[in-house]
Amino acid sequence: MPLRLLAAALFCTTGVDHFVNAGFFEKIVPPIFPDPKLLVAVSGICEIAGGLGLLVRPLRRSAGWGLIALLVAVFPANVYMAIYPDQVPHGAIPVWALWLRLPFQPVIMVWIWFAALSKD
Repeated sequence: MPLRLLAAALFCTTGVDHFVNAGFFEKIVPPIFPDPKLLVAVSGICEIAGGLGLLVRPLRRSAGWGLIALLVAVFPANVYMAIYPDQVPHGAIPVWALWLRLPFQPVIMVWIWFAALSKD
């Protein structure tokens, strides 16, 4: 239960941040993708919906799958940030952290899966 609450809080907070700091997220969308503003808004909505969904028992499994799909979908932005750290506004994240977060994506996916499947 604590891991689920933490995951829900993390995704909801990050989702809200997509609207509060939209410019940051728009700059890390790889240029091959169209309409960064729309993509940032959609991913923010999905993060909030997924985070809240983890808290509702009948929605938990679907929310978990949705958040895992979202993590896969935004992975190119994480790679882009690591390769082009100058795109990260004002050096907000150290370059070593940009690279370190990449192998943690699967760990986060497993965390979400367990949070979505737990019975409590």
